Amino acid sequence: MIIPCIDLMDGKVVQLVQGRDKALEGETPETMLQRFAAFPVVQVIDLDQAIGQGSNLPIVRRVASRARTWVGGGVRTVQRAGELVASGAERVIVGTAAFRDDGPDTAFLQRLGSAIGFENVIIALDSMAGHVVVKGWRESTQLAAEDVISRFDPYCGSYLCTYVDKEGTMQGTDLEWYRRLRTATDHEIIAAGGIASLEEVAALLSLGLHAALGMAVYTGRLRLADLAALQARADSNALEVS
Repeated sequence: MIIPCIDLMDGKVVQLVQGRDKALEGETPETMLQRFAAFPVVQVIDLDQAIGQGSNLPIVRRVASRARTWVGGGVRTVQRAGELVASGAERVIVGTAAFRDDGPDTAFLQRLGSAIGFENVIIALDSMAGHVVVKGWRESTQLAAEDVISRFDPYCGSYLCTYVDKEGTMQGTDLEWYRRLRTATDHEIIAAGGIASLEEVAALLSLGLHAALGMAVYTGRLRLADLAALQARADSNALEVS
């Protein structure tokens, strides 16, 4: 599945490079939803909440009321996750709060899954220089995503795995890393970070991964019409297999 992204900062739709430098501003969230109407799900990240500098919850609510959304950004409490589900989010993305120094924070994840349903929890295993990064990608852990991913399986339905090294650069992603992740878990994986060509998107889909797209879509590097056609072909192939 191809998943377009809406990242929010200061009430605006933005795209950042490696989660730090703002590269561009998009159109209004409502306009972006119209542009993304051909795709089953939209990923929404509240960047202000992720770095602890505010909240875009009213916008998240508006977006979630109009489309299927998987929402993240600063989800560090069960209460926050519950607010997002109550706002209409189908699934909730959790990063920093999912981790202790040596791996999963199992006590928190157990409470979270019991509250909103384990199948609705997406754990963010975002990687830079080979290590999982947290706190808005500003702190590095000693954990490698492919080594610890299976330890999170009991507590979630899927993973968001961002290749932060190339996030927002449109320089291509690391398909070999995603192959290693695919062999390490049977759960759904959402790939993000640096994806820049239809060939890469098709390769990720062929691995059985979802592809979350941001910068390449907003700059026109990847055309929505081409992506919609690729999504339609993937849907057709899935129906034939079933």
